[in-house]
Amino acid sequence: MKLLLMYLGLLNPSTDSTKTELLNEVVITASRSANQEFQTPNNIKILNKKYLKTYASRTTPEALIGINGVFVQKTNHGGGSPFVRGLTGNQTLLMVDGIRLSNSTFRYGPNQYFNTIDPFSISKIEVLKGGGSVQYGSDALGGTIQIFTAEPEFNTKWKGNFLGRIATQGMEQTARGEINYGGEKLAVSASFGYRNFGDLVGGKLTGRQSPSGYDEQMGNFKAKLKLGKGILVLANQYFEAKDVPVYHKVVLENFAINEFQLQRRNLSYAKFNQKNNSKIFNEVSLIGSLQMTYEGRNSQKNGSTRLIQETDKVYTKGLTTNIFSEFSEKWTVNSGIEIYHDLVRSSKVDRPASITSSEAPKNLRGLYPDNSTFLNYSLYSLHQFIQNHWQFSAGLRYNGFSIIVPDETIGKTNLTPQTLVKNFSISYLIGSKSNIYASYNAGFRTPNVDDLGTLGIVDFRYELPTNNLKPEKSNNYEIGYKFRSNRFSAATAFYYSDLRDLIARVKVPNQVINTYSVYRKENIEKAYIKGIEAEFEALMSKDLKTYGGISYTYGQNITKNEPMRRIPPLNGRLGLEFRKNSFFIRPELLFASKQERLAQGDKDDNRIGKNGTAAWQIVNIYGGYEYKWLNINLSAQNLTNKDYRTHGSGINGVGRSLWLTLHFEI
Repeated sequence: MKLLLMYLGLLNPSTDSTKTELLNEVVITASRSANQEFQTPNNIKILNKKYLKTYASRTTPEALIGINGVFVQKTNHGGGSPFVRGLTGNQTLLMVDGIRLSNSTFRYGPNQYFNTIDPFSISKIEVLKGGGSVQYGSDALGGTIQIFTAEPEFNTKWKGNFLGRIATQGMEQTARGEINYGGEKLAVSASFGYRNFGDLVGGKLTGRQSPSGYDEQMGNFKAKLKLGKGILVLANQYFEAKDVPVYHKVVLENFAINEFQLQRRNLSYAKFNQKNNSKIFNEVSLIGSLQMTYEGRNSQKNGSTRLIQETDKVYTKGLTTNIFSEFSEKWTVNSGIEIYHDLVRSSKVDRPASITSSEAPKNLRGLYPDNSTFLNYSLYSLHQFIQNHWQFSAGLRYNGFSIIVPDETIGKTNLTPQTLVKNFSISYLIGSKSNIYASYNAGFRTPNVDDLGTLGIVDFRYELPTNNLKPEKSNNYEIGYKFRSNRFSAATAFYYSDLRDLIARVKVPNQVINTYSVYRKENIEKAYIKGIEAEFEALMSKDLKTYGGISYTYGQNITKNEPMRRIPPLNGRLGLEFRKNSFFIRPELLFASKQERLAQGDKDDNRIGKNGTAAWQIVNIYGGYEYKWLNINLSAQNLTNKDYRTHGSGINGVGRSLWLTLHFEI
């Protein structure tokens, strides 16, 4: 027993040199201020720079594959939608550098927007499970995922780096360059990358899945300036993906062409942060942002001479003020104001598919009513109290909206919903190694332009607009335990989410348009989601560690007395990592059980089928070596060449393949 206790670090913890990283990271998303993850009363997952470098993931969504409590679904090769505690799309909030990525056209179910973040620009990803509405507002029913992009550093002079990546069977060719300058008061970084993805090649019976390949390019600029006691950050992020096929539409449905002709995002922001010798205004942060998202879609039915071209543009202005107050060593507060405004421009053109045709194109109503607007304004205050081994957190947010949707078919819609949400948590630190906690988080999602204004084909339905919806709401309860010693760390959480006034598509009786059944959205459903998450990390020696995690989610639609749609199956991973000097190797097993608990909507979805999704297990190996100015990373994916598909996806996973990344530093 004594040897076991020594191994776990419960006896004589005399050094920190072997401490694990799993539960000892600084986290910001949970309370909008820096805290040790181990001490927070939430189940949070952090992907730091070392982790991201180890996996060298192809895209930002794929960086979350295998993360405990997160399940990534891929409708197409150019997408990837993370499920957090059974929810995704507009029910999970996405953020980048403290700014909302989610906007008023984010749709229910999986989407591709998380893919518009350059994976090579990321320094950290934080996943807050089951919370975020009080901290950040609408859409955080399932949780909040926040990206933090890399910051240029002062006093580093000129530096540069170049990254290249290739994959077997022509699945990827990537080139990216970056230059950095760090002076005493000014630091600047700029990068540009181009990527070509060939068709995704699946397992032994799947083979090449065509069409699924596409191209993308991205550029980033960030400057930091010291201004007196404060720091000003000016940044621009640009992303563009071209001709991204929706694979299952072409293969399984009656389409000769179905693609995202262009997916573009451009974010510019200015952030000013200043620390002061003041209890009330201890730290003040201001963020002003301008963001534009562009989505162009092309579709053509088999045998048709007509090409449908749709375009949606969303222009978002944002302003955030956050004040951190430290009234005493035991009481700290984050308070602020947030305002976001969306302008939606939407259009559709029906034109001859042949460029030689003299027939004039027809301008039609877009997917959304043109010139729709969405105003989101809020006040919030988050409090933390520490008393001996006890820690208490409580928060409140008032959120108001003004939504104007000028639809021609049902008239102008003008909604002004208002919501007041709260959270509360309590935790108890047992010595320095154990933390037991309980938390409550109220969540909400206000109806957006996609809910109110959609007119046209969505998945396998034809959807009509509506003008009378109210916010979706949730009550999220969680109890958890965290343990951390020099050689072992573990965390487990049990959660229950009560969902009310869910917005669902309701079939309109006896109506069919273009062979598609007709639906309209209504607030009609109640549901619940419950589950358990557990993970561990153990140092077996100075150079060798083992790790693993497992997650189970159960969702039930109370209104329909059936399972909730797209609930992930039991899933997890188990692995080893050996690191010595500049070398590492990390073999791991990823697995998911079969999913046969299906809603009727799942059974009607041609990506899933009536018998559900089969179980799968795949083995990957990651390895790398650093030599002076050169970093080599090699990933061997799906060693057994298994045919598999993550539940709800529209394309199979990658088969046996090699991915080589070379990173040169100058």
